[in-house]
Amino acid sequence: MKKYLQSLLAHRVKRGSSGGGGGAYGGNCDGGVGDGTNDGTCKTGAKTARNRFLTNDVKTATSTLNSCSAAAYGGKTPASDTLSVSCKQNDNNNNNSKAGLTKSVPTTPSSSSSSYSYSSSSPAKHNHPAAKSMKIKIGGRMTDIAELERLLDEKDKLIIQQDKDIKIHLAKIKQHEEQIKSLKSECDKLRSVLDLKVGESPTSRSKSSDELRAQLQMQASMVGQAANVKKQGVSAEPNTYKDKVSLIHYKKSGQSKQLIRNAILQNDFLRHLDREQVSEMVECMYERDVPENEFVICEGAAGAHLYVAAQGELQVFKNEKMLGKMGPGKVFGELALLYNCTRTASVKAMGPVKLWVLDRAVFQMITMRLGLQRHETLMNFLRDVPLFKNLSEDRISKLADSMDLDYFTEGTYIIREGEKGDLFYIITSGTVRVTQLIDGKDEPQEIRKLQKGDFFGEKALLGDEVRTASIIAVDSVEVLTLDRESFQKLIGDLEELKRDYGDEQRGAKRLVDKRISSSDGTIDRFPSTPTKVEYDKEIAALELTHMQPIATLGVGGFGRVDLVFLIQNPTRTFALKTMKKKHIVDTRQQEHIFNERNLMFEFRSPYIVRLHKTFRDKKYVYMLLEACLGGEVWTILRDRGHFDDLTARFYVACVIEGLEYLHRKMVIYRDLKPENCLLDATGHLKIVDFGFAKRLPSGRKTWTFCGTPEYVAPEIILNKGHDHSADFWALGIFICELLMGRPPFQASDPMKTYTLILKGVDALDIPNRRIGKTATSLVKKLCRDNPAERLGCQSGGYDDLRKHRWFAGFDWEGLRSRSLPPPIIPKINGPTDISNFDHYPADYDVPPDELSGWDEGNGSFPILIKMKKIASAQVSETWPDFAECQLSLGCLT
Repeated sequence: MKKYLQSLLAHRVKRGSSGGGGGAYGGNCDGGVGDGTNDGTCKTGAKTARNRFLTNDVKTATSTLNSCSAAAYGGKTPASDTLSVSCKQNDNNNNNSKAGLTKSVPTTPSSSSSSYSYSSSSPAKHNHPAAKSMKIKIGGRMTDIAELERLLDEKDKLIIQQDKDIKIHLAKIKQHEEQIKSLKSECDKLRSVLDLKVGESPTSRSKSSDELRAQLQMQASMVGQAANVKKQGVSAEPNTYKDKVSLIHYKKSGQSKQLIRNAILQNDFLRHLDREQVSEMVECMYERDVPENEFVICEGAAGAHLYVAAQGELQVFKNEKMLGKMGPGKVFGELALLYNCTRTASVKAMGPVKLWVLDRAVFQMITMRLGLQRHETLMNFLRDVPLFKNLSEDRISKLADSMDLDYFTEGTYIIREGEKGDLFYIITSGTVRVTQLIDGKDEPQEIRKLQKGDFFGEKALLGDEVRTASIIAVDSVEVLTLDRESFQKLIGDLEELKRDYGDEQRGAKRLVDKRISSSDGTIDRFPSTPTKVEYDKEIAALELTHMQPIATLGVGGFGRVDLVFLIQNPTRTFALKTMKKKHIVDTRQQEHIFNERNLMFEFRSPYIVRLHKTFRDKKYVYMLLEACLGGEVWTILRDRGHFDDLTARFYVACVIEGLEYLHRKMVIYRDLKPENCLLDATGHLKIVDFGFAKRLPSGRKTWTFCGTPEYVAPEIILNKGHDHSADFWALGIFICELLMGRPPFQASDPMKTYTLILKGVDALDIPNRRIGKTATSLVKKLCRDNPAERLGCQSGGYDDLRKHRWFAGFDWEGLRSRSLPPPIIPKINGPTDISNFDHYPADYDVPPDELSGWDEGNGSFPILIKMKKIASAQVSETWPDFAECQLSLGCLT
């Protein structure tokens, strides 16, 4: 732009008139000599050109000036004349100064003797030695050329800056377009959550503007959270708090039962429950009458009940705006069945309303008790099969998870002689007869009958062999089935199972003792016996008064983590996790805190953050942890948008090493996510935050809902009981988030997220431009709905994971020896550098004292240190060493 304006300055002039004719852009040529015949034309042309320049129409302005100049010379444009350009800026609010540019030039040699000059303070002057000393009149004041050149430089700088701004905005537009595309895909996946009637489209009937607006608001509420928002973990109360829950059946009509059953089966979440669980829920729901204008649930309040509308109409509000209406047969409040949560909307009775209600504790007892009974029954059947007598409890449990129930009516052929098959059967009820073609006989001959506890079809598990006999149902028969692929992955070599139906009796009666399940739902009792931690002398002598806080590294549900240094050695830093005792008690998470402390004292792994010591006072409990100053993997992921395969593969490998260590120690983690992964000074990943971790014996399950909504496995959502296989599901989600920049299952609230999870990984839009086919293959093998089918849960264990082609060429030994360079080396300037962490505001909310004594263990402990302030807490005593307060915790926490 600057060069263009300068070229215009050297291009045209207006010839002055004897009567002081007007110069171009309103500049007057004082003392100019001319005939003045084209004065009016030049004035008009100059005004037009000036306006065109102000609107950035340079082409039209130039053409107008050329015409004006030619008119001033009688239709001829002199070769040596010059033109001045007027630039003007007006601020409509404060009437900023105007800047113009107008220029006249000396006559050419072919011109008459009349002189042409810039006007100056002396009207008698007609020639100037230098252009810079010349002045022109702009907007009623005189301005010299040097000032105009300065203005041009400023404009040039402004244009350069605007170009940069435009590039930035274009990049943001591209990013927003990608987000819009992603959100459109999410909306498509979430349309089913709108609960439209089958066959009815949103436009199938006439709707008022209010109804349409409410529907749009409901659709908008389903959009997932932004990728730059940290995910929060959730947890129900440990099931030991539900020991006294009774399952009471309430009288109701058959019509009411059918209404409740239909409502449950039409709900995207509840329809995944087992038939027996749904039937028990129907029986245990009780009636509640709600008067007109009363709120059934209030947004922001704690919830603990599920509701089914039986009579009347209700309105749904969010942020005081109506989202829609509900009538009989609709379910609401289902998230409260999983854990203690705050309501995300309000529901108000428009008139007298009748509801059926189910308490959370009752629901969890129903699903746990029935699921526990079913699993134990299946395991007992499998234990009674001689084929499996040498299998471990873990293998038996996985077989139970892999088997499906099937039903056959009287006279139905279950298998036919001569056909190929791949299913193995165990009879759980009913009787079958075995028939076989025998030489010399025209019809198949019955050779024996089988009943409950017997099995058949085992040859199909060894290969594609034809059936050697037919099996026919004598009456109604229920069987457990297992396919060849699943069986071989779980068990391995099955040669010893080969048999001949004509030579040996089928089946066996129960040969093993009954396993005892406690009345409170615990599958097994496993006393927690953490090993005494071998502290070095410095750590053993540490007290809270020896440390001073530097800054906050992170904030969680129970408190915050601060970087602290030793007063006597400022180069020695730790991470101090401070948790509010009152909040822990209010949410009944004492056992989870005990578990975290117990387990972390045992861990010695380069992939797990180390716990050094614990303390307590009247308000808080504290954990003194290893400081990892490389920052959270989540923060790096947020700043970068997503990781490439090379970077993601390294971090996933570190997690695999950490999870394998935990699972060897019979510990399930249950809270894998980038927020819980830290980088040390060398760039290696370490797992932190074991608030949901639990020791779980092989072959056993646990039932408490806990984890992060985007990462929980289907069996946790449905309260079917879960084990370490839930960590493999979370690993698949973790891989997706690293490569895509966000979790694959994500919606505007947890219940919608759980609904998407229950739809399965096959519904995801992968592979895509960020996650390739090989990574997708790994994710889908980790995120199988059946826990026993997940990669890592089968006979090959973790070796199956490492052999997957996504890890082809990865140097596992180099990772373990730390000779493999990490993809990202964090910049850390000393032991107190917190630059790799986000800034967190100070917490001035001091909680009340909590003196119930839950943190004292099994004995009393003396006051060990004097009162002193640290991080807004009055420290009075240390939290006891847990080697002295072992707890016998069950499998239900």
